Amino acid sequence: MSDGAVLHVKGRVLAGPDDVRDELWVVGGRISYDRPAGARDVRTVTGWALPGLVDAHCHVGLDAHGPVDAETAEKQALTDRDAGTLLVRDAGSPSDTRWIDDRADLPKIIRAGRHIARTRRYIRNYAWEIEPDDLVAYVAQEARRGDGWVKLVGDWIDRDLGDLAPCWPREAVAAAIAEAHRLGARVTAHCFAESSLRDLVESGIDCVEHATGLSEDLIPLFAERGVAIVPTLVNIATFPKLAEGGEQKFPRWSAHMRRLHERRYDTVRGAYDAGIPVYVGTDAGGSLAHGLVAEEVAELVAAGIPPLAALSATTWGARAWLGRPGLEEGAPADLVVYEADPRADVRVLAAPRRVVLNGRIIE
Repeated sequence: MSDGAVLHVKGRVLAGPDDVRDELWVVGGRISYDRPAGARDVRTVTGWALPGLVDAHCHVGLDAHGPVDAETAEKQALTDRDAGTLLVRDAGSPSDTRWIDDRADLPKIIRAGRHIARTRRYIRNYAWEIEPDDLVAYVAQEARRGDGWVKLVGDWIDRDLGDLAPCWPREAVAAAIAEAHRLGARVTAHCFAESSLRDLVESGIDCVEHATGLSEDLIPLFAERGVAIVPTLVNIATFPKLAEGGEQKFPRWSAHMRRLHERRYDTVRGAYDAGIPVYVGTDAGGSLAHGLVAEEVAELVAAGIPPLAALSATTWGARAWLGRPGLEEGAPADLVVYEADPRADVRVLAAPRRVVLNGRIIE
């Protein structure tokens, strides 16, 4: 498409869960529902259109060993884009990926800065590793560096205990979250286990990643406070393998990880049924491949979330939660077109027919 070309998307445009339209136009890279007068250079795409998908837990610029070079980060972003992910909440990265903002052909990124972890209590080369007395200062630093989010590591294995345990005392967490909110940032935290959740939620946290430890007694607290979860079920699927690898050295931790895995679907379905906001995230960029957003949506459906709600968790609802537009009049034209209705079968998401980013078809 030339810069002056007009794109016509025709068929079924899913502008919202209850807002289905017959067509839209893309003029100057933005969406219009009014046919442009005198348009001559028009390209038409037919199918079922959704807002560009959201991966609300992804890591561009990170692999299993730590930060990666720009070429590798670019490949990660391109893989996500080609899978239909056009908006990423980067849930912690040690790499500077601001250069991606200047690339109209790469997904838009909302950054949470770099992970903040307790000393020797997280994956090597990933996080700032600090002690509780420094937590407020580092949260303030990452709040200023990020795009409205800060990422804490809420729990990890304590080698002395041989099991998962909270990383921070409650008073340190409460002060840090208050400081982030004062600076206009929201806070999320990596949490596998049960034991860190109450302190984080009662301290005002906005979101919890993974949330495998969300138990029946904690669900009402999450719902009352409006704390969102991003379950990353494609990542939780790796728990049995992780447990097997740590069996001899940390048998208590291994058994705990297996229990968390076994109840994962019940945990997510219980959260959804209680009204807790649930969003799609893959945790790509650590040990997981990029481009898994369709698999994560299918996992939410497998857990018992209705297909339309699972779609919203990666489209309309996720974009509203992150403060980014969908297919509204005048919004940047970031959309994905499919052969069939994804509301009838979310597996359709695995095969985009066309990806449109900033109004341009990705060829």
